[in-house]
Amino acid sequence: MSINDKCPCNSGLKYKKCCKSYHDGRVAKNALILMCSRYSAYARKEYKYIIKTTHESTRDSDFQNVKEFSKQTTFQNLEIIEFIDGEKEAYVTFKASILSDGKDSSFIEKSRFLNEKNIWYYVDGDIQ
Repeated sequence: MSINDKCPCNSGLKYKKCCKSYHDGRVAKNALILMCSRYSAYARKEYKYIIKTTHESTRDSDFQNVKEFSKQTTFQNLEIIEFIDGEKEAYVTFKASILSDGKDSSFIEKSRFLNEKNIWYYVDGDIQ
């Protein structure tokens, strides 16, 4: 994938003008931006970003798990269904259209995010 390709987060922007800045270290100002940038990170195989933006209480520092999931998965589309913003806790419900080992593995998840010291982290999610 080129930095001139459309961003996987479905913003309509080129990757270099969208999620790349977050993958390079910019801090997401809310949970929705973090969610979108994480989806993009999975699609672009930015494994360290996934680990870095996961809350320490649920962080799996085993890069192999993230790598294996990304290797087997083709990320096709992200659709935001609902965003419930909060000062310290927020929720994003989304549909991820993906293929895993060539089979449709799309899912809907309600993800929970926490803000600690003005940095948002993914905590966990409920697949619906």
